[in-house]
Amino acid sequence: MKYVSTRGGVTPVGFADAVMMGLGTDGGLLVPERIPRLEREDLVRWARLRFQDLAVEVISPFVGGDISRGDLVDLVSRSYASFSHAEVTPVVSAGERRILELFHGPTAAFKDVALQLLGNLFEYLLARDGGRLNIVGATSGDTGSAAIAGVRGKSRIHIFILYPHGRVSPIQERQMTTVLDANVHNLAIRGTFDDGQGIVKALFNDLGFKAEHGLGAVNSINWARILAQMVYYFYAWGRVSGGDAEHRVSFSVPTGNFGDIFAGYMAKRMGLPIDRLIIATNTNDILTRFVQQGVYAAGEVHATLSPAMDIQMASNFERYLYYLVGEDPAVVRALLEELRGSGRMGVTIEQHGAVREDFDAAEASDPETLDQIRETYAATGYILDPHTAIGVRAARGRQHAICLATAHPAKFNEAVRQAVGVEAPPPPSLRGLMDKEARSVLLDADEQAVRACIRDTLAAISS
Repeated sequence: MKYVSTRGGVTPVGFADAVMMGLGTDGGLLVPERIPRLEREDLVRWARLRFQDLAVEVISPFVGGDISRGDLVDLVSRSYASFSHAEVTPVVSAGERRILELFHGPTAAFKDVALQLLGNLFEYLLARDGGRLNIVGATSGDTGSAAIAGVRGKSRIHIFILYPHGRVSPIQERQMTTVLDANVHNLAIRGTFDDGQGIVKALFNDLGFKAEHGLGAVNSINWARILAQMVYYFYAWGRVSGGDAEHRVSFSVPTGNFGDIFAGYMAKRMGLPIDRLIIATNTNDILTRFVQQGVYAAGEVHATLSPAMDIQMASNFERYLYYLVGEDPAVVRALLEELRGSGRMGVTIEQHGAVREDFDAAEASDPETLDQIRETYAATGYILDPHTAIGVRAARGRQHAICLATAHPAKFNEAVRQAVGVEAPPPPSLRGLMDKEARSVLLDADEQAVRACIRDTLAAISS
């Protein structure tokens, strides 16, 4: 399997090089040259597999010969050994609603599913091929802590995480800043997630700086993140379908950066019988507006009760755009240039029709989010975090929709308490965080300030 860039400027590379490259050297995102198609027999067989075995089956075609099957089995096994639930990503019921719980990893968020594997992949490839890696990423809340948990203490790796100061929950911040391993560096920036993501992309687009400092990516711009997240769509379908290849389901996905729902789109392209992928957004509704109107137009970022979704420019949207325009990098480049120039871009009537064949979308305000937490708790006793609540609300009227629970409610107990008057009991991984020593650096949302901080930190380490 080879990987190419959405912008057409990267010579096809293998899986290992794609993982280590992260962002394409032309500024685009890496995608597989072809999408494997499943036979009916594969679906039926996969429906009976435990999560770890299913992960090997889903991932293998995209790895090709870059990693032996035995080594892949070992990587997957070690990556999910830290999860607190035997099923890794169980499907549970809250009344008549099916919930896919993705928060049983070490940081109680869905990002653990991909980042535990990615951390082990980095370590494996660096040990095998030599070299060092300096990870630089931006987070709106959960990616940072999950990435840090995936690589903390690993040799040959340092990690720099940018997060918006004052715009993540207190627990999310402490999950990052209380990790005091020498290879972990937290950078709080005076700005939004979009500011941080823009800085990260600028650093990666500076090919000289990227090569000099061995930069690598853990944000969902890294293809391995998408690949790992595809697994739980197959797993959830298997648990509710009983292996009936004709059984179609929908998925409702709380969406900010488009990576999680893009993984579902790729699973559908492989042949998973998905009816609709429901994009659930808060008032930062650029993706909802795109589905409904066919225009992608950036607006102001609003702070909400679901901060991981407080995003306007969704990084993974470029991957979907690539497939929407028929895998034509020239069209992708033209549309992105239009977006850069005017802050908006539109697709054709035919392309908008294709969007509506795969996606529905709905937006929920903070009061509506609280109402959904309250309503679900009153009816079932199940506590939703505010992101998951938006997904549940968006799935109203869809009998066979599975809602992705992207974070443990205890990570957002301020919203939970506001909605239902009680707090969700924290899992062991969240207990005592507020009493631990913390460490971070506060910077302006300025590319040169971040660049200097990374350069000076690495120079001090090597001296």
